[in-house]
Amino acid sequence: MKKTIWLISLVGYVLFATAQLPATPDKIYGELFHQVQMNKVFPDGKTFVDCIPKRAPKDIMYDYGMRKGPQFDLKKFVEENFELPQTPQINYITREKDVVMHIKNLWGVLRREPDFTPGATPAAGPAREGSSLLPLPYPYIVPGGRFREIYYWDSYFTMLGLKESGEHAMIENMVKNFAYLITTYGHIPNGNRTYYLSRSQPPFFALMVELLAEIKGDSTYGQFLPELEKEYQFWMEGSTKLTTGQAARRVVKMKDGSVMNRYWDDSPTPRQESYREDIETAEKSKRNKAEVYTHLRASAESGIDFSSRWFADGKRITTIQTTNYIPVDLNALLYKLEMIIAKGLLVKHSDSLAGVYRKKADQRILSIDKYCWSKSLNYYTDYNFRTAKQSNVVSPAGMYPFCFFTRKLDYMSLLARRSGAVIREKLLKDGGVQTTSNATGEQWDAPNGWAPLTWMTIWGLDRCGQRELAREIGERWIKLNVDVFNRTGKLMEKYNVADTKLEAGGGEYAGQDGFGWTNGVLLKLISKYGLPKVQQ
Repeated sequence: MKKTIWLISLVGYVLFATAQLPATPDKIYGELFHQVQMNKVFPDGKTFVDCIPKRAPKDIMYDYGMRKGPQFDLKKFVEENFELPQTPQINYITREKDVVMHIKNLWGVLRREPDFTPGATPAAGPAREGSSLLPLPYPYIVPGGRFREIYYWDSYFTMLGLKESGEHAMIENMVKNFAYLITTYGHIPNGNRTYYLSRSQPPFFALMVELLAEIKGDSTYGQFLPELEKEYQFWMEGSTKLTTGQAARRVVKMKDGSVMNRYWDDSPTPRQESYREDIETAEKSKRNKAEVYTHLRASAESGIDFSSRWFADGKRITTIQTTNYIPVDLNALLYKLEMIIAKGLLVKHSDSLAGVYRKKADQRILSIDKYCWSKSLNYYTDYNFRTAKQSNVVSPAGMYPFCFFTRKLDYMSLLARRSGAVIREKLLKDGGVQTTSNATGEQWDAPNGWAPLTWMTIWGLDRCGQRELAREIGERWIKLNVDVFNRTGKLMEKYNVADTKLEAGGGEYAGQDGFGWTNGVLLKLISKYGLPKVQQ
């Protein structure tokens, strides 16, 4: 009964919340969408949802209804009626032997032009009927490979490299695009696709604004203050109506009355870009399917899709329980958002309101310490508010507080020293830090390492006095990236940090090259630590 009530209320909310959003591929193409995805017409489920119809979708669906039958060639029908998505970067031939020059040349390959002129704002939704792409008013950089659109948290790490390359105008354009998405849809979606609108990603917009302010000055905080506040409202929606122990959407009211956040998704259905995989996972789990889909989608919002961080048994995706966790990285990012809003309010001379946000941030630090600092592990970790237990999974997410917290440096240095010892024991490998110490076959577990988590680990350690370990991790990561580039001519989405001669594996798709956040972090680290001596 409890699960039934949960599902009815959730579906009711989703119907209300999505009523004004543009139609997604499953709604537009109905049975055709289901058949294409379940019959694996394309090896990658993302291919069809990125296709563009050659004519009006209603005409395509009419013909599909008339022609389907025992002798019907589904793949041929799709190819006749849809333009398949293009990935022009795969045609890029690497000629540069210097990795820095290679990255600087790649910015042009990964660049996408605006879909409309600022000031001539179209109605919310795709610029072309039947397409899933949400138009943006300014140029932007995509990650590469199958990722043909802008992605939220990817973009911050890409911007680190754009700044090193002197591409300041592109950084500003991308920040403006994200501000546009917040204004138009109320939040920054996972990516600029209709099927991503039900969720966001780790809230790095405040850090993007901070990065731009380093270039253009503190007036930047005031310029983007409305969007910063609106994003905060998105993450905190429903917080004032909760009673102790309740959770709604992305907020949880803890037993002590404090409010913390979790990852969520507003649609309890299979992800459209991974439709077949999600259905299979839900069926294997023998659990309530809507709950499983919500947990899977919440993992996608976390950016960590998928990892033993979110598994009840620490091993199998069928035990996924993402929305039960208070993630330390998310709450640290929201602390940063609160502090950046306060800074924007000071720029606008709203001192008293700035004080309100600083108090929110101060309370969040206390809550993160109370619920996420593990005395047994000497590390920040996630907290399961359903079981009232801390997770025993050590991941680079535990380093986020060291990047942001503003309080006595000697105390943070003490915690960082303890956490550094844990990183050496559990995460540090020849190529850098792995995402967890658990080898589950998922892409965000051992033996894989990722640029964004590598940077956050280095940043946190360096900022809190553990500079030797930060440098060691940075130099190992640089060497791995450069070695792979010298062997293959590619910069990859993720790397095997345990066996640096092998490719990274796991996940729902093949390894991707390009690659936005790898390029950005690598340039930043080379600027900080230099290239390996043999490369100079």
